[in-house]
Amino acid sequence: MIKITLPDGAVREYEAGITSMDIAKSISEGLARKVLAAKVNGQVWDASRPIATDASVQLLKWNDTDGKETFWHSSAHLMAEALEFYYPGVKFGYGPPGERGFYYDVDLGGRALGEEDLKKIESKMQELAKNNSTYQRKEVSKADAVQYFTGKGDPYKLEIIDRLNDGEITFYTQGNFTDLCRGPHIPNTGFIKAIKLTNIAGAYWLNDEKNKMLTRIYGITFPSQKELDEYLVMLEEAKKRDHRKLGRELELFTFSEKVGMGLPMWLPKGAMLRQRLQDFLQKAQTESGYVPVITPHIGHKQLYVTSGHYEKYGKDSFQPIKTPQEGEEFFLKPMNCPHHCEIYKSSPRSYKDLPLRLAEFGTVYRYEQHGELHGLTRVRGFTQDDAHLFCMPSQVKEEFKKVIDIVQYVLKSLELNDYTAQISLRDKVDRAKYIGSEENWALAEEAIIEAAAEKNLQTTIEYGEAAFYGPKLDFMIKDAIGRRWQLGTIQVDYNLPERFDLSYIGEDNNKHRPVMIHRAPFGSMERFVAVLIEHCAGKFPLWLTPTQVKLLPISDKFLPYCEAVLAQLKAAEIRAEIDDRNEKIGKKIRDTELEKVPLMLVIGEKEATDNKVAVRRQGKGDEGVYSIEDFIGLVQEEVKLMKSPR
Repeated sequence: MIKITLPDGAVREYEAGITSMDIAKSISEGLARKVLAAKVNGQVWDASRPIATDASVQLLKWNDTDGKETFWHSSAHLMAEALEFYYPGVKFGYGPPGERGFYYDVDLGGRALGEEDLKKIESKMQELAKNNSTYQRKEVSKADAVQYFTGKGDPYKLEIIDRLNDGEITFYTQGNFTDLCRGPHIPNTGFIKAIKLTNIAGAYWLNDEKNKMLTRIYGITFPSQKELDEYLVMLEEAKKRDHRKLGRELELFTFSEKVGMGLPMWLPKGAMLRQRLQDFLQKAQTESGYVPVITPHIGHKQLYVTSGHYEKYGKDSFQPIKTPQEGEEFFLKPMNCPHHCEIYKSSPRSYKDLPLRLAEFGTVYRYEQHGELHGLTRVRGFTQDDAHLFCMPSQVKEEFKKVIDIVQYVLKSLELNDYTAQISLRDKVDRAKYIGSEENWALAEEAIIEAAAEKNLQTTIEYGEAAFYGPKLDFMIKDAIGRRWQLGTIQVDYNLPERFDLSYIGEDNNKHRPVMIHRAPFGSMERFVAVLIEHCAGKFPLWLTPTQVKLLPISDKFLPYCEAVLAQLKAAEIRAEIDDRNEKIGKKIRDTELEKVPLMLVIGEKEATDNKVAVRRQGKGDEGVYSIEDFIGLVQEEVKLMKSPR
């Protein structure tokens, strides 16, 4: 007999070899019909895979992130089966799930796909799904795997197999399709009820521009047609909110091939918006005891060797910068933390100096592949609202809780109120990708779990998602149309202080090792602005928007009065402009609505005579006539309330 521990702490005994699906059936048949896969000791398994020893088991359904990923991974295999039916000899690269659906990179032998082809493939997938074909897992020797894919003439799978060891190779089969795959998969294809192939793109094999360009087919599936219909409506709304489109229309940022792909340039309105975000956070940080620092955009190679970033991120960095001196190399900095460690080390530190909170809006650089670049959300140069807190072990939990307070303040101020906090811990089995001792990792993970509980955060735990140097708390934001984004992050790190040999003198006059907390409430300025644009559809909060007020004179003779009003608004630090075009007032109002300016002041004969303004609010219409002083007070009070929700 073995003991199975369920998420609520209940412990049940079963015979060794029990499957997660059998466990579900022992609880209720209704539950079993919803189970897609299971988490066994933190790893996602097929629901049909036998469990041989004591284990913790979480049954995964559609609403679980891992359940969705398993569903979409299985859907990629279903699409591959449909592709083999229509295009015999097609060869397959990788077909992973993503945040919203799946893709498969395929070699169609030079054939091009169009919209009609996608519809044909969709239809075949629907037909195959109704067969209720079981996803069957089979362990295969390396020799047999090589023989199978040699017979199929698939060089991509053979290249993957070459990097694998005997004993770790599995095949999955459903219907007439067999693939090299680690899994896991859903029980059968019948769970897949609604299918939409969404896009076709090109992708280099292994993201290497020297390799062959494959065809990447994107798709998404759901367990019901209703959910697909809702998703397609959301997709249309997302197109309207696309930050790349709105960024151009609102004149916030631009890109230039001559400057370089993935290197955004901020236009005046965007630069001012970004600066206001920075000022807003800097004020909150100053009130919380942070001190500003500035570090260079490059660093000596040895800096990143010491930190471990060279080993972990070297392949994602730009090529080294070589100097005239023999053997000397610098890198564009991929992270700010090694520089901050050196700042800490620049002076002797005492326990009385701690916690030391160093903050920097530091620009970093990472070489993302061409195909991965996407507007402001995936770039090669971005600015992190970075801070590193150096504290005594006894201060870690309290400092961590204070950082949570700042993150929540930022989110509330920007009306990003729907979020969960993901506690990202080490993989339960594979420790090779992490640095540091078991003892320090245990301390760091415990501090995060306890701090999140004491702040009453709604949390989920994800194993294997920690940074290589420590566990973290990631804030997962749900935007206005239901999409999830990872924004702010807080990380506890016992390892970099060891690698940089950081210390402080304690009350006992002996040297001690500080603990480091990494935090970035925005994450990066670029990604945060992109998410904010799409969340509010370009209608920024009044305190943040580039232009708060547009004055709309009915005719040129009211321009002098508009100029006088504008001067008063600017004196009150209200950002305002005059639309002095020779256009009818209706067109001025429509154009200002499209520019997403929150407030309009319509100025005509009566307003000029009475020394007043007629107020319109974007998207809502007339709000009445105000004296200039009352209007200024209205704006200032609204800004104050929105910026100070604490």
